[in-house]
Amino acid sequence: MLRLTEIKLPLDHAASELTTAIVQRLGITAGELAGFSIARRGHDARKRGTVFFVYTLDAELKDAAAEAAILQRLQAGGQVSITPDMRYQFVARAPQAAAAQSRPVIIGTGPCGLFAGLILAQMGFRPILLERGKAVRERTKDTFGLWRQGQLNPESNVQFGEGGAGTFSDGKLHSQIKDPKHYGHKVLTEFVRAGAPPEILYVSKPHIGTFRLVGMLEKMRATITALGGEIRFQSRVDDIEIDSGQIRGVMLAGGEHIATNHVVLAVGHSARDTFKMLHDRGVYLEAKPFSIGLRIEHPQSLIDRCRFGDNAGNPLLGAADYKLVHHCTNGRSVYSFCMCPGGTVVAAASEPGRVVTNGMSQYSRNERNANSGIVVGVTPADYPDHPLAGIAFQRQWEERAFDLGGRNYSAPVQRVGDFLAGQASTALGAVIPSYTPGVQWCDLSSALPDYAIAAIREALPVFDRQIKGFAMDDAVLTGVETRTSAPIRIKRGENYQSLNTAGLYPAGEGAGYAGGILSAAVDGIKVAEALALQVVAAAAATT
Repeated sequence: MLRLTEIKLPLDHAASELTTAIVQRLGITAGELAGFSIARRGHDARKRGTVFFVYTLDAELKDAAAEAAILQRLQAGGQVSITPDMRYQFVARAPQAAAAQSRPVIIGTGPCGLFAGLILAQMGFRPILLERGKAVRERTKDTFGLWRQGQLNPESNVQFGEGGAGTFSDGKLHSQIKDPKHYGHKVLTEFVRAGAPPEILYVSKPHIGTFRLVGMLEKMRATITALGGEIRFQSRVDDIEIDSGQIRGVMLAGGEHIATNHVVLAVGHSARDTFKMLHDRGVYLEAKPFSIGLRIEHPQSLIDRCRFGDNAGNPLLGAADYKLVHHCTNGRSVYSFCMCPGGTVVAAASEPGRVVTNGMSQYSRNERNANSGIVVGVTPADYPDHPLAGIAFQRQWEERAFDLGGRNYSAPVQRVGDFLAGQASTALGAVIPSYTPGVQWCDLSSALPDYAIAAIREALPVFDRQIKGFAMDDAVLTGVETRTSAPIRIKRGENYQSLNTAGLYPAGEGAGYAGGILSAAVDGIKVAEALALQVVAAAAATT
């Protein structure tokens, strides 16, 4: 098949125009075309008055020899090439000798742990997945308990439970990682198999949303168990057993010991107690940069008009998003993070006495507000020199937000006009905050370090020049956003194992190797492959 890129068509184009575009690009007749499929569809909104769909199409000709001749004639132009083979190829199968060895253990069932478990199960390794939180439907009830009644369950919340933190988010499935082996396509294919809309295979910025993710997670769980895997909920790992630099097992909070020589550590960015345990056990880890900031909310209609002009509200385009960055005079960088079109700001705390925010959208993205994090980069130079100091730094500002919000899991909020003027907000404006269980109007100037407040105050008017109305007086800022990524990295070598603990495979966001659902899932696949190859090699060495 031939892949054609940069095919631009108007939003209201007819389906037949795709065929016409292929025929014109390749210089063939319609009768020579056997068929085609959409590999990718995005839109070009750089000129608000003229928004186009931009397609990548895979075309099949009836005469294979004609494909070769066309490719030779047109590939120099860069917009026609051979369609890549994106089918997933398993690197190994579990040997019989592996059945006598300990089963691999995966800690965490976020996207990283879930895909590590799925791939290992599909290769016949019968993994055991351990999750400190609850199954997704029970977890949803606990999460709503915080959102509706202000009651936090530290073991079952936005951060902990089946599906990980990505379950209660916008469900974005795009990433900027390099993916030459098309692992991302494997992830999306498995999601579709579990019930995701097929369009995620080709739209440029696919997303799913929380409600759809719930059913998908249950189907993926069933697939893993049907293949011989095992998933245990409310099974927090409190310790690991290491013998002469080799992992030998894990200990659960209930006292159970599970012997294993292979552990995938996919705990997510908020497993602070696990990070401390690993540090106490001598596993090498180090502090790494992350970001902190506030959530900002605008009317979604404002963002739509600024991005799409007269095409705002077109159902083919959906709710508009944005991506912003500013390099400040104080040396800090401010950028938009986890932008949620037509979504809500959600309570994302996992520890008592602390307030954390995140953003979430449903598949429809039809809520009245748009929101995103406006965050400032911080580095280990901003806090004491200790591998776990970033965690203490996060906690400091989460506790401050808890105080400013009234100490009942309400969040501190301020109107943008008042924030820029340096005065407390006392009343609601035109933009209604979406955060629940409640909000407390205040002055956010003490909610973050002085350099972060100064950087955000400098960035907002700059962003307003890119999106008119971004710094509108009644836009709402909600504090605080601290869980942008893990504050530590558990370093690993080329074999994906810990630098000083053989058999321990740090993976995903919690280990510092991913930043979102798709990249975490892809990292889970890579780690599963590395583990499988290690087991196969060890089995071969004993025969």
